[in-house]
Amino acid sequence: MQETRPTVLVLTALPLEYAAVRAHIEEREELVHRDGTRVEKGQLLGTSWNVALAELGMGAERAAALTTQLINWLRPEAVFFVGVAGSLKDDVGIGDVVVGTKVYEIHGGKQTPDGFQVRPESLPGSHALVQAARSAVRDMPDVRAHFLPIATGDVVLADAKSEIARSLRKNYNDAGAIEMEGSGAAHAAHLNGQLNALVIRGISDRADAKKHKADASGSQKRAAEQAAAVTVAVLHKHRPREGSSDSEESPQRRGDGGATYGGDHIDFRGGTFCGPVTGKQSGGQR
Repeated sequence: MQETRPTVLVLTALPLEYAAVRAHIEEREELVHRDGTRVEKGQLLGTSWNVALAELGMGAERAAALTTQLINWLRPEAVFFVGVAGSLKDDVGIGDVVVGTKVYEIHGGKQTPDGFQVRPESLPGSHALVQAARSAVRDMPDVRAHFLPIATGDVVLADAKSEIARSLRKNYNDAGAIEMEGSGAAHAAHLNGQLNALVIRGISDRADAKKHKADASGSQKRAAEQAAAVTVAVLHKHRPREGSSDSEESPQRRGDGGATYGGDHIDFRGGTFCGPVTGKQSGGQR
């Protein structure tokens, strides 16, 4: 494995989601954090990326804690949460993929004598990654993709007539899907270096009473495979940030944030020069 390659962190909750992403990763090796969290790290062929893949289990709080641990350990350039979700819209069908333009945490609010007052909290999906996804899916005729907000809640929604479902329609009516981990991972990425982060979910059910029938039909496996395929396509489009070996534009940057030289130059440090000079300002230096 080429350790000089930049790393992206791809997170899943369920074994079938993990397997769908793992199928695309070559030359894998397992790494174990001192606290026991395990990842498989390998190459995504045809790209400049190493992918560190982890299965975290269910729940936003768990996702936030473990994503923070993995970011501090592996120092990735981007974070993806990939898996399955329930549809919240009639035109978002089973087998479709929802790319999260933002992610909502749906349980925040204040209980008052007049009822529960929602206090929405959200984080946008990375602009660069959303743009890469829009470009990627244009060449994926077998994928029906939607670019919509995604709602995160610590609940498996299997009743379209429930109080939670009514709250979603009232307060988060632009959301296209509901899942259980995305906001945790997104907040961890935001708070740990404001990393690029994106939630990509394949639709396995309609978040209604027929969920168990959809799951029994194999819809979760198909949805996970679709979400994984879109994630891989995004990484084929998305380029490493400045300073990576595969970066094509702009001066390279050191890991400490300082600028390094990216083209022809004259260095006057420690010397004296008399005469006209034509130069270019770059990185705040002349």
